Amino acid sequence: MRILTVTAVLCALVFSTGAMAAGEEGAEMKARTHFAAGEYKEALEIYARLYAETMHPTYLRNIARCHQNLGNPDKAISSFREYLRKAHDLTPDQRKEIEGYIAEMEQLKQSKAKPEPPPATPPPATAPPPAAAPPSESAPSLVGPPTVAASGTTSDEGGAFYTRAWFWGVVAGLAAAGVVTFLWLRDSGPNAGNLGALDLR
Repeated sequence: MRILTVTAVLCALVFSTGAMAAGEEGAEMKARTHFAAGEYKEALEIYARLYAETMHPTYLRNIARCHQNLGNPDKAISSFREYLRKAHDLTPDQRKEIEGYIAEMEQLKQSKAKPEPPPATPPPATAPPPAAAPPSESAPSLVGPPTVAASGTTSDEGGAFYTRAWFWGVVAGLAAAGVVTFLWLRDSGPNAGNLGALDLR
């Protein structure tokens, strides 16, 4: 009877241990799937639960990687350092990798602490160049416009008026008219004979 009882207890322990291991593997697979898909919050929740259940340091590394990808430098650094303290079987390359992650998170932390520079003041808007004036309509050119000579007389050609042919034509006409008038007046005066003028008084 005792043998059967002990056997039943051992079978129950093996079964429960196997079920827990199967559940753990399923949860870990789900967490890795979330992480690969970039769903870091979902993966973080599963890894945190698995670490609380098992206290295995590997989950600390996974928790830190989730915080790293979520941009939480303080939490990532804390989890990475806790992982280095509790994982005793790390190779030098593995430790160097974790230290590189910590250095990366330190840089991210410093960049977040720096005040952001004020936004650059945009240069003053330059006034647009004045619009070009519309071309003025050119006045129609006059054919043969009169010009003002230096003497103040108006002529179609340059030079003084007394150099023009019409002026001398007028002078000649006036002179001829004067001569004709003189001769007419002379011929129309008192009759004159060989004895000279007769006085008829």
